[in-house]
Amino acid sequence: MLTDEQVRQAAENLWQAELTSEWAEPLSILFPEADVSDAYRVGLAVRDIKLANGRTVKGHKIGLTSKAMRDLTGATEPDYGFIFDNWFTLEGSVVQRAAMNRPLVEVELAFVMGQELKGPSINAADVIRATDFILPALEIVDSRYKGRGNNLLVDSISDAATCGFVVLGGNPVKLTDVDIRRLSASLSINGQVQESGTASAVMGNPINAVVWLANKLHEFGVSMQPGDVILSGSFVKAIPFGADDTIVALYDQLGEITLQSA
Repeated sequence: MLTDEQVRQAAENLWQAELTSEWAEPLSILFPEADVSDAYRVGLAVRDIKLANGRTVKGHKIGLTSKAMRDLTGATEPDYGFIFDNWFTLEGSVVQRAAMNRPLVEVELAFVMGQELKGPSINAADVIRATDFILPALEIVDSRYKGRGNNLLVDSISDAATCGFVVLGGNPVKLTDVDIRRLSASLSINGQVQESGTASAVMGNPINAVVWLANKLHEFGVSMQPGDVILSGSFVKAIPFGADDTIVALYDQLGEITLQSA
C-alpha cells in the first residue's frame, strides 16, 4: 500500500500535467508497488485537489466494459473515473489536437441522473427509476501520463479511467421510450466509417454498467447525484484521430454528433 504522501505526490503530478501539458510519469513506473486500491486512492486525491481549486464533479466515466479490454489489462471488473466540469465540449465545436496527449474517440450512451443513486444493492430497476434521460455521447479517451507504464489497469484507474473530455449530443430520450440494448451507432472520421456497434456490447446492457458503478462508488463513500452525467462505456473500438479531422457519430435513433479537430 502506498503511503499518504506517495498518493498525494502522484495526484499532484496528474494535476500539474493537466495544467501544463507536461505529461506525468505513469503511476506504475513511479511506484511499481501500487495496486488497484492505491490507484483509486490517487483518483480520489486528484478529485480533492481539483475541488480545492474550483473544479466541480459533473459525473463519472465507466471504462473496461468489454471483456476484451478487461483481458488486456488484467481487470476482473470495469473501472471508473470522475468527470469534471471543464471536460465537456459542445457538439460541433473545434478542439485543439495539440493540447491533447494520445487521444482516441469512442461512441457511448450517457445517462443523466434525475435522482440520487446510492449503493449498495442497486439493481437495474433502481437505475431506470433514477435516470432522467439518456444522450448520445462521444468520449475522447486521453491520458495525462507521458508513456505506457508497467500496469495498464493501475495507470488507467489513477488517471480518471483515461477520460480526456466529453461531447454530449442534444437529443435526450427517456429509457422507457427505447430498447437501449438495441441502440446502434457508427463512428466516421473524414467521411469514412471506422467502427460500428450496438449498445448491447456494453455488459449486455449499458444499464448493467451503471448498476456496477453505483455499487462500486459505495465502496468510496460516493453516490451519483441529480444532474450527474454517467458515461456507460463504449460499444465501438476506440479510434485515434489527428489534427484537421472531422469526427461524426451517427446513431440509428439518436441523431448524430460532430466534432472537428484542429
